[in-house]
Amino acid sequence: MPTDVQTDAQATHGLFQSLNAMEGLPLGVRRRPTHQTSRAWTVANAAYPGVLVALTIALASTWLSQHYGAPVMLFALLFGMAFHFLHEEGRCVAGIEFTSKAILRVGVALLGAKITASQILGLGVMPIVTVVAGVVTTISLGFLASRLFGQSRTFGVLSGGAVAICGASAALAIASILPKHDEGERDTILTVVTVTALSTVAMVVYPVIATAVGFDAQRSGVFLGGTIHDVAQVVGAGYSMSPQTGDVATYVKLLRVALLLPTVLTLSLFWRAKRGGSDVRAPFPLFLLGFAALVIAGSAGMLPKLAVEGAGVVSRWCLVAAVAALGMKTSFGALAKVGWRPVALIAGETIWIGGLVLLATLVWR
Repeated sequence: MPTDVQTDAQATHGLFQSLNAMEGLPLGVRRRPTHQTSRAWTVANAAYPGVLVALTIALASTWLSQHYGAPVMLFALLFGMAFHFLHEEGRCVAGIEFTSKAILRVGVALLGAKITASQILGLGVMPIVTVVAGVVTTISLGFLASRLFGQSRTFGVLSGGAVAICGASAALAIASILPKHDEGERDTILTVVTVTALSTVAMVVYPVIATAVGFDAQRSGVFLGGTIHDVAQVVGAGYSMSPQTGDVATYVKLLRVALLLPTVLTLSLFWRAKRGGSDVRAPFPLFLLGFAALVIAGSAGMLPKLAVEGAGVVSRWCLVAAVAALGMKTSFGALAKVGWRPVALIAGETIWIGGLVLLATLVWR
C-alpha cells in the first residue's frame, strides 16, 4: 500500500538511494531508530527536503501576493511548476509527495475551525437552500457534461466540486479521494489554475453585476458568497462594496466550505461502491473527521478565539504549500497538451452556478 512519501507512478523513483539532487541526511550516517520511532524517523528523514522546498515557495508566494494583490495560490502553482525538475528524482521527491498528500489533509481538516452552526443558521433559509442547490447541481453538471467535453467523469466531479464549494481547497480535498488514474495530478493542477483565474475575474466583475441589478448589501453578499470560488476573492469582493456585504458574503462562503464535509464523504462512498475490481483509490477520508470535530467544537464554543485564528493560519500555510507541491509534480508541457475543452467545462460550471445564485437572489423576497 503506497504511503504519503511515495509517488503515484512508482515508489519515489528509488528515492532512498538517490542523493544526486538536494542533499538530506545520508542513509549511511543516520542514527538507528528504535522500533517505536522507526516509521516516523524514516518518513521525516525522507520528507524534510521536499517539505522545506514547498514551504519556501509558499513563503515567497505569500510575500508576492501581499505586495502585488494577486492570488497566492496562483503564485504557488506557477513557482512550483518552475521547480518541476525536483520531482523527477532526488531527495526532494518524497517531501513533495508528503506535502501534496499528508500536509494537504491537515490543511483541509483545519478549515473546520472557521465554521460554526450559528453562522450558518443565521443566514436564513433562502441562502442555505440556494447554496445547497448550487453545490449539488454544479457537481452533477460536471459529472454529466464531462463526456460532452471529452473529459473523464472524475474530472467533471473534481472541477464541479471546486467551482461549487471553495476553489483550490475543494479541488485538493476531492482529488484525494477520487479514483487513481494516470491523468489525476494533471487534472487537479489544471482545475486549480482555472478556478483561481476565474475566481480572480469574478472578484472584479461580480460586484459590478450586483450593483447593476440593484442589490442591497444583504443580497450582494449572498450573490458574491454563493458564486465566487475562492475564500480570499469572496472577502475582497465583498468588503470592496461595504462592510455589511463583506460580512454576509463571508458567512455564505463559509456555508459552502461547510458542505465540503458531506460532499467529500458522499463522493468517497460513491466511488467505493463503484470500484468493483477496478483500481480505484477510495479510502475513508479520515481528515474529514478532524474537519467535523472542529466544526462541532467551534459551534459549542469550545475553541478560544486564539485557537481559531491559529488554526486558520496553519490551514492557509498547509494549503499553499500543498499547492506548491502539486505545481512541482506537474510540468508546463503536460498542461499545454490538455487543450480548451477542460477549461470550457470549468467555465460552463462557473456560469451555471453564477446564473443560478443570481436568479435565486433576484426572486428572493
